[in-house]
Amino acid sequence: MSPSPYGVRVSAQAAKVLDALPEHAVDTVWDILAAAAGDPFGFRQFDTDDDEGEDVRYAAVGQLSVTFWINRPMQSLTVLNIVWLG
Repeated sequence: MSPSPYGVRVSAQAAKVLDALPEHAVDTVWDILAAAAGDPFGFRQFDTDDDEGEDVRYAAVGQLSVTFWINRPMQSLTVLNIVWLG
């Protein structure tokens, strides 16, 4: 049996950005977050030796990037920022 996916929360700042995105970009954000919830550490970071910052992850797909924090004890992700270069 695979582990349960992490829950996803969106910060107020990220929610404002999400509300302003075109529908296809919103769909991509949720696709990214679904992948992240299933494997929070699946997105490789630029500096893999950064033990202090390993719980803050950055996932990018094309013109879209999502920064999220992994809350291990609560098994949840909090979206900190969304950037759309569209």
